[in-house]
Amino acid sequence: MSHAIFQLARAHRGHAAAMLRALNLHPGQELRVGLDHSTVSKSLRRMQQAGLLTREPAAHDRRAMVVSLTDAGRALQEPIAAMWRTLEQISVRDPTPDQVDMFTTCARTIEKSVRDHSRQPPAG
Repeated sequence: MSHAIFQLARAHRGHAAAMLRALNLHPGQELRVGLDHSTVSKSLRRMQQAGLLTREPAAHDRRAMVVSLTDAGRALQEPIAAMWRTLEQISVRDPTPDQVDMFTTCARTIEKSVRDHSRQPPAG
């Protein structure tokens, strides 16, 4: 089962990455929630270099940065949403609605098991 999960995730991520490349984005730039500081900083730096956002020190605290989308960044919002809708349509094309529900429930259960296990202190 672990190999099947890996293969599925790899295929899904690969297809998503190809779709994002068509929008001149790197995987992860469209989803920044739950990432650590260094990952976000690297992603923001790349997006700034691509002209998608600006970063400026905050007037109230020079250690804080104000991040704003540029017109080019705002223009990508709908294409990114459309890309994820298309990928979802591709993903659910062959399974039945019941299979999609079962898979989603099973995937969330497996994810919870893995997350819960990684929170436990190492044995020994």
